[in-house]
Amino acid sequence: MTQPPLELLRSIARPQRATIALSEGNDPRVVAGAIAAVKAGIANVILVGTADAVKAELAAQEATDCDSIIVHDPQGSPHEDDFAAAFHALRKHKGVDENAARAAVRTPLVYAAMLVREGHADGTVGGAVATTSDVVRAAIQVIGKASGASMVSSFFLMYPPKEATTHARAMLYSDCGLVIDPSVEELSAIASASAASCWALMREEPKIAMLSFSTRGSARHPKVDKVTEALAHLRAAHPDLQVDGELQFDAAFVPSVGSSKAPDSDVAGQANVMIFPNLDAGNIGYKITQRLGGYAAIGPILQGLARPANDLSRGCVADDVTQMIAVTVLQALAGKTAME
Repeated sequence: MTQPPLELLRSIARPQRATIALSEGNDPRVVAGAIAAVKAGIANVILVGTADAVKAELAAQEATDCDSIIVHDPQGSPHEDDFAAAFHALRKHKGVDENAARAAVRTPLVYAAMLVREGHADGTVGGAVATTSDVVRAAIQVIGKASGASMVSSFFLMYPPKEATTHARAMLYSDCGLVIDPSVEELSAIASASAASCWALMREEPKIAMLSFSTRGSARHPKVDKVTEALAHLRAAHPDLQVDGELQFDAAFVPSVGSSKAPDSDVAGQANVMIFPNLDAGNIGYKITQRLGGYAAIGPILQGLARPANDLSRGCVADDVTQMIAVTVLQALAGKTAME
């Protein structure tokens, strides 16, 4: 069974520790998650926030002497001038003047993203307090989309409970948190990005199911047509990928159902990447899997960015923060490998 990100990262040889910037550095959950990540040896951490508040929380959690955790206060940071100039260059076409740029880089979300853009950190994590829209906006505006990426989307990593049935397996669900009603081209792009994320974070060959309420023409409807057109688009662009559709979830997940409904498929009954046709289906699907199936859900994780930036749930706990740091490190490692 595929290991969750923290355990997987511990088992991988790495030339050096990545540095992850956390934009909500005085939140107790974020600090506890950062301390756990450092103790596990998976990352160095930059806690971004008002220096006095961050240091007080570190003291409360008895981590004041940890060399692998440093504090950056955007107010009066030595990087302020460089960051303000860089942000102004990025956003002046949108009417952002020099004063507005300076104000922006003094905010923790933008400052943390600038740390990544300017090479001071390998990735960033926020969202324990900030909304998803704010986290994603800062990431897109500052870090930007990856070369060749047409869009930014999201996914959840789903890990079965220990007492799960024999069919249970780790899976990637996409898109469950960002793109509301993807077009044919967008659905194809989400699937191809999710395949790369499967390699990076699960270290498994992706077997992609394009999900629908129909399997192989069992129903006819424009909603089904969108999925089959996205499948054709994906196969034309990436003929090397193992992908099939349209498939109902049981045909994608259960081997006996897959072999009955799609006997010639090398994906049906074995899929580990589930591509939902819209955000309604994806969001409902991951929460049912989590709440009724007992799966652990890690995410939403962003894909399609030039460098890693990720979102936390505002209901997160410290372990969620640690796992998301591990996810971000794995994405950074994959990005460096791709550039070599």
